[in-house]
Amino acid sequence: MKILVLNGPNINMLGIREPGIYGRNSFSDLLDLLKETAREAGVEVEQYQSNHEGDLVDKIQAAYGKADGIVINPAAYTHTSVAILDALKAVSIPAVEVHISDVDAREPFRQVSYAGLACEKTIKGRGLEGYREAILYLKEKYGK
Repeated sequence: MKILVLNGPNINMLGIREPGIYGRNSFSDLLDLLKETAREAGVEVEQYQSNHEGDLVDKIQAAYGKADGIVINPAAYTHTSVAILDALKAVSIPAVEVHISDVDAREPFRQVSYAGLACEKTIKGRGLEGYREAILYLKEKYGK
């Protein structure tokens, strides 16, 4: 099973950007967690991070016919990107949305998720562990 993990803008700044909200773990820590989870679950995980909306759309489209699942943290694009929503809908790959913080407890605009409309599950407020939960969910439901 191959799972694409997509991270949107500023996720590469984990540990630096607002640690009171996003925690002190670094982006490198996230990459290590993804590798460990993939190894333990016996799945292949490809991780991609971009600060550019079109790059994320391109990566979603390129996953068509290649990935069995998508874990996506669209970050700020969660609340603004119909393009990411449309790309997820176009490829019809099972997707799980992840948010490090509990977006429901934050500003009202963060409670709107366009990408989430194309995802079958959303995990929020679980820190980096949300990524592990998302990968394991996809493995359990769609694993080959």
